[in-house]
Amino acid sequence: MNILSVKLPDVGEGVTEAELAEWTVKVGDIVKEDDVIAAVMTDKATVEIPSLYDGRITWLAGEVGDVLAVGSDLVRIETEAEAVAGDTPEPIAEPAPDPGPDPAPEPPSETAEAPAPAPRKPAPATPAQPGPPRAEGQAPLASPSVRARARQGGLDLRQVPGTGPAGRITHDDLDTLFAQPPRGRQPGAAAGRAKRSGTEEIKVIGMRRKIAERMALANQRIPHITVVEEVDVTALEDLRTRMNATRGDRPKLTVLPLVAAALARAVVDHPEMNAHYMDDEGHVLRHAGVHVGMATMTEAGLVVPVLRHVEALGLFEIAAEIARLSEAARAGKAGRDELTGSTITITSLGPLGALATTPIINHPEVAILGINKMATRPMWDGSQFVPRKMMNISASFDHRVIDGWDAAVFVQRMKTLLETPALIFVEA
Repeated sequence: MNILSVKLPDVGEGVTEAELAEWTVKVGDIVKEDDVIAAVMTDKATVEIPSLYDGRITWLAGEVGDVLAVGSDLVRIETEAEAVAGDTPEPIAEPAPDPGPDPAPEPPSETAEAPAPAPRKPAPATPAQPGPPRAEGQAPLASPSVRARARQGGLDLRQVPGTGPAGRITHDDLDTLFAQPPRGRQPGAAAGRAKRSGTEEIKVIGMRRKIAERMALANQRIPHITVVEEVDVTALEDLRTRMNATRGDRPKLTVLPLVAAALARAVVDHPEMNAHYMDDEGHVLRHAGVHVGMATMTEAGLVVPVLRHVEALGLFEIAAEIARLSEAARAGKAGRDELTGSTITITSLGPLGALATTPIINHPEVAILGINKMATRPMWDGSQFVPRKMMNISASFDHRVIDGWDAAVFVQRMKTLLETPALIFVEA
């Protein structure tokens, strides 16, 4: 038997280190070649690492949240396999004979099979007692094996509090729930009113830590000014409805492609908004191409895939690219080039949006446009109240390089384009 190492591989893009995002094995587990043993995070991409051998896990490199160098040992596996190129097997140490008068014990044979760990108990036939429900709209974060085990046990993962990184639900969480007897009502206590105590410490790691670092950087270095304006989007919605009615096999238009197209048109007249402020170097980079960051919520946190050269795309092309990038981001498959290089960003809370927001600029950009909830409201047309579809836009600017007057003029330009959408397509 050998003990062989599986090293943290080179994941490309010049990355020299990665953060442990998840362990899918523990010491003593039996694994097969190509089984996923861990997930690591580099920048904003998560990569699953497979086992190179059949065998038993004897050692893990660290805890979730630790940062490892590329090429360092990730796990060690007791195996009968031969080492892959560049890996040196470590022989298993045999026990030394007892030097006393008694005969030395027989050393174990090198070919003896290591005792396999006890298999995980199957989920009980009766459903486990769920924990407190998740927040409205929050999807459970769990691996496929955890999801399959929960289905077998009749457990709704949406009501399981995860203890893993970013609230990920682990096998240990399921073990804890399945081991608990069904909770009954406490004597003398009203249903749902039992006292709760204790605190939970949640380590900030992975995507959440990177988001925290970027938000802190933006807030520390950028003095924000935010302008909120009310926009009548009735004509925009009429145009969208008409175009969707004749779209054929093209992707369905949401409001975001129209807003992105309007933004690309607006920066033609206001190029100072499509820029990066390189404050360490003391200069502003104005970009000719409009590369719109689309703030996207995923199970792991907020990411910003980049819609490149919006100025050269039609509405349905924008819609298709937004759908592709959003799916890649939510599946954790977006590449580094798809998550970097934005020149101005759009953020939207969708149907859960508020009346107004104060979006934080995506450093080193100088502007961000927030889209808020759309609602039908009674508006005075000069003689009577009429129903109109209204939406507020919230735009934040870097006040070091964007003056308040220029910010207000830009927001008014966006208002004009969204209220008269035909102007989006007028070149002059």
